[in-house]
Amino acid sequence: MADVSQKTRLVLQDVAKSFTNHLRGGIHLPVVSGVEFSLAAGEVVVLGGPSGVGKSSILRMIVGNYGIERGRILMRGEDDGEFIDIAAATPRETLALRCNVIGYVSQFLRAIPRVSTLDVVAEPLLARGVATLDARRRAGELLERLNLPAALYDLPPATFSGGEKQRVNIARGFLTDHPILLLDEPTASLDAANRDVVCDLIDAKRDTGVAILGIFHDEEVRGRIATRIVDVSGFSARKAA
Repeated sequence: MADVSQKTRLVLQDVAKSFTNHLRGGIHLPVVSGVEFSLAAGEVVVLGGPSGVGKSSILRMIVGNYGIERGRILMRGEDDGEFIDIAAATPRETLALRCNVIGYVSQFLRAIPRVSTLDVVAEPLLARGVATLDARRRAGELLERLNLPAALYDLPPATFSGGEKQRVNIARGFLTDHPILLLDEPTASLDAANRDVVCDLIDAKRDTGVAILGIFHDEEVRGRIATRIVDVSGFSARKAA
């Protein structure tokens, strides 16, 4: 069982996930099995291993986008309270965890059409009760730090380049003060200058005690920010598939 202490924010215990492919006669496709590790405040844990071993699936189970076949995913609720098992959480509890506990930067920006970039980034703060003017100001400051031109702030991000969309995605995820932050290849579409900015943002979050779990295929970035690497190959069920 993964170690648990007062600083522990997240614990995975014997977690397993598989999919059923109904287009191929209901074939059972195992993804991961026996996943066990913990994440503490002030850590940057990187999920390692080759593509296809289940790294992104683990993040999606933690945030509640994927169901869990077996095991428990425990995270501390607000104010360092009791652990909550997201595998058994109600939809209302899962939404509350996303609002107040888990920040998430996915690989792809999913934004509501015709909503401005500034409001897309500010939305997580607005959901937590921050005043509109303050939320938009803070969103603009972070977008500026990520070198997104101010002329784009009032435009919807749907027509942006891949790198521009990713910077909007990063700003949205880093704007809040969630105690747990999940990062799914946040630097994949960025140039060297903006990769450095993201590394600085990660360092700043870690220094404030945020527990960070991420996927980084860029070896230079991984070497700079990781405090520990968990090799997902040991949990992969790909051979069984």
